[in-house]
Amino acid sequence: MRLTDLHRTTSFRLATLFLAMFGVVSLLLFAYLYVEITGFEMERVDDWLLREHAALVREGPDELVARFNHQSQFDPHHQRPFALFDAQGKHVAGGFPGDRPALPYFNRPFSTRLALPERNVPARCIAAQIPDGRTALLCQNIRELDHFDEELLHALLSAGVLMLLTGLVGAAIVGVGAVRRLDAVTRSIEEIVAGNLSRRLPEHAKQDDIDRLVRVVNSMLEEIERLMHEVKGVCDAIAHDLRTPLTRLLAGLERAQRRAASEQDYRVATEVAIGELGGILRTFNALLRISEIESNARHGNFVTVDLAAVVDDVIEFYEPTAEEKDIALDYQRTARDTIEIQGDRNLLFEALANLVENAIKFAPQGGHVSVQVFDGAASFGVTVADDGPGIAPEERQAVLRRFYRSEASRHTPGNGLGLSLTHAVAGMHGMSIRFNDVPTGCSVTLLTNARPAIIRKVG
Repeated sequence: MRLTDLHRTTSFRLATLFLAMFGVVSLLLFAYLYVEITGFEMERVDDWLLREHAALVREGPDELVARFNHQSQFDPHHQRPFALFDAQGKHVAGGFPGDRPALPYFNRPFSTRLALPERNVPARCIAAQIPDGRTALLCQNIRELDHFDEELLHALLSAGVLMLLTGLVGAAIVGVGAVRRLDAVTRSIEEIVAGNLSRRLPEHAKQDDIDRLVRVVNSMLEEIERLMHEVKGVCDAIAHDLRTPLTRLLAGLERAQRRAASEQDYRVATEVAIGELGGILRTFNALLRISEIESNARHGNFVTVDLAAVVDDVIEFYEPTAEEKDIALDYQRTARDTIEIQGDRNLLFEALANLVENAIKFAPQGGHVSVQVFDGAASFGVTVADDGPGIAPEERQAVLRRFYRSEASRHTPGNGLGLSLTHAVAGMHGMSIRFNDVPTGCSVTLLTNARPAIIRKVG
C-alpha cells in the first residue's frame, strides 16, 4: 500500500476522527477561556469606572476642576485620563488629550480610542453630565489589557495549531503502522493463496484486536492445512489400500476366465470376487460414515442414552469372540449407577465396539482385556486396556487418522478406520480419546467432562 493511500486506512480515519472531535471540544474550551478571561478583566475596569463615576457626581463644579487638574499631574502617560468639558465640548480641566470625543451615552462604560501623540490606543470611558451643562469624562487606558488579549488569543491559536499538527503526525504514524501490518498480512495471504499452506499471518507483540483476529485466522489456516494433508493422506491411503483387493479381484477374474472349465469353477471365482468387493464396499461405507459423523449431521437423533447400558451391550456382544480366542474379558462397573448422556446410541455402541474389538484383536492368545466404566466428580468415561503390543507414544495421534496403521498392526486384518470412526463419534458427543501410559499393552479412555445440563447420575 502506498502512503498516498494512507487516508483510506481505518486507523488513520479513526485517528483523524478523534482528532476532529478533540479539536472541536478544545476550540469550544479555548473560546470559553478567552471570553471569560477578557470579560473578567473588562469587568474590573468597568467596576472601577462606575465607582469613580459615583464619587464624581457627588462633587461640586469647583471641586471637579481642582480634582481633574490634580489627577493629571500624576498621570503623565495618560493611563487614567480625566477631563472636564464645557457645553460646547471644549477642554476645561484634566489631562485628557484633545477635545471631547463622541459620547454614545452617559453614566455607562463605553469603549473609545485615545489620540495620544505616539498612537491611538484603546480606552474604556464613562461620561457624566454636570447640571451646569458641562461634561465630566473618566477613562482607563486598556492598551495593556488589549495587548494581553492579543497574546492570549495568539497562545490559544498556537496551542490549537500545535495540537492539530501533533494529532496529524500521530494519525500518520498510526496509519503507517497499520499499513505496514496490513502489507505484511497481505503478503502472507498472497503466499497462502499461491499454495504455501504452511505460511501464517504475522502476529504483533502488542497483542491488540488485530492480533486476536490473526490468531483466529492462523488457527483456521492450521486446521485447513491439517485437513488438506489429511485429504491427501486419505487419497493416498485409499489408493494404497484398495490397490491390493482390486488387484486380487482382477487377477481372480482373469484366472477364472482363462482356466474355469465348469460351473463350479465360475461359482468359486464369483464368490471370491463378491468377497473382495464386499471388503471394498465396507471401506467406502466406513469413510462415508466418518464424514457423516464429522459433519454433525446426526445431532438431530440425539436422545438420552445410558452409557453404562451401552457398554453392557458391547461386552455381551464380544464375550463369545473373547472366549473363542481364549482371552479373559474383565468388565468392571458399579451396578447401581446409571450414567445418562445426550447422544446417539448406535454411534456410541459402534465407537465402544471398535475399542473392544481392537483390544481383543491385538491381545495375545490367552491374554487379558479389561473394560472399566468410571464416573468421577469431574469426569466420566470408559477405559479399555489389553496386554498386546501397544501403540508407541509417537503414533498415538497418528492412529486416529484415516487408514493409518501402526507397525504392530500391519499384518492384521483391518482397514485402519476403526479408531478414526471412534474419534469422530467422540468429538460429536463432546468426548475425547486419551491414551494412557501403561507398562505393557495399550490402554485407551473414552473421556468426557461432566456437564450437568445433559448428564444425570441416578443412584
